[in-house]
Amino acid sequence: MKGLLQRVRGARVEVAGEIVGAIDQGLLVLVAVEPTDTPHSADKLLHKLLNYRVFSDDQDKMNLSLKDIDGGLLLVSQFTLAADTKSGLRPSFSTAAPPALGAALFDHLLLQAQQLHGRVASGRFGADMQVHLVNDGPVTFLLQT
Repeated sequence: MKGLLQRVRGARVEVAGEIVGAIDQGLLVLVAVEPTDTPHSADKLLHKLLNYRVFSDDQDKMNLSLKDIDGGLLLVSQFTLAADTKSGLRPSFSTAAPPALGAALFDHLLLQAQQLHGRVASGRFGADMQVHLVNDGPVTFLLQT
């Protein structure tokens, strides 16, 4: 499972002009599910997302986690993040999980996040989404399980 996390000052996801998820300061995470992923993969990714130290402390060092600052977590499914781009000029999506598995594991990740962290929002799996964000830093990391 891959999570492209971006430290944001704010972010929102719209579907057909309707805001379906929004946060203030926190993390926007684009999530890709791969065929070998399991609920355990999702749990490992969530642990990293909640505890990865990407927010500055009072000495301006990245020492604080999302939990430490009680920030928002916006999860957005993005199967294109799982693309194989090693050869050619067109991405191959053979490395992305089938939609049923992707939806099940994304839902698992979202449910676990909502149980462990109070400030959680999400996009809509499989929808044509418009993602708006103010990247803070910018700070962006690719996490893999």
